[in-house]
Amino acid sequence: MEVGPVEYVVIAFPGNRFSGEIVPELKALVASGTVRILDLTFVKKDADGAVTYVELDALEPDEAVVFEDVEGEIGGLFSHEDLELIAEDLVPNSAAALLVWENTWAAGITSAIRRAGGELVAHERIPAAVVEQAYENAA
Repeated sequence: MEVGPVEYVVIAFPGNRFSGEIVPELKALVASGTVRILDLTFVKKDADGAVTYVELDALEPDEAVVFEDVEGEIGGLFSHEDLELIAEDLVPNSAAALLVWENTWAAGITSAIRRAGGELVAHERIPAAVVEQAYENAA
């Protein structure tokens, strides 16, 4: 089975409000075969600092409705320790969506590298702001 690189992202939402605006783009990435969702979990911190961890299938109905059509293999990949570390960085009265996805677009090249005896020795994401600044400096 070919498997592409797997990544996670943590997206914070001040005010403990998740509008669902990112869901259509997430659905499009899944539908196009660009990514495959492996896990989606939420961390909420109230104004007093109390933390709640919620898996997708345990969201309140009004919150879960925006994810109805998002396909994936939602599974508990985040450990309790992972969730605690993320919660420590959240400010009170905020929430975060934790998402693990496979970059399915890269599965073929990943397998080809392995078959060729290659080995990935470095991989790092360059923040969009850094790239934008580099383009501005080059112009």
